[in-house]
Amino acid sequence: MSTRDVPITGEPIRLGQFLKLADLADNGSHAKDLIDAEEVTVNGEVEIRRGRQLADGDVVAVGNETARVSLEH
Repeated sequence: MSTRDVPITGEPIRLGQFLKLADLADNGSHAKDLIDAEEVTVNGEVEIRRGRQLADGDVVAVGNETARVSLEH
């Protein structure tokens, strides 16, 4: 399973926003549903807070898709 870097312009970014940006969720409602169903992990641990603040290097996974927060410098 490969992890792709998803660039963001500023920290922090909320989990719900990042799911959409990384194409792990179709929209905000889908992101909420994934989180509510406990299908989202951050750095290997299930995350149930849509507003969780993500920082550079955090790895988010949904199913077998993973994306890493990559702060643009």
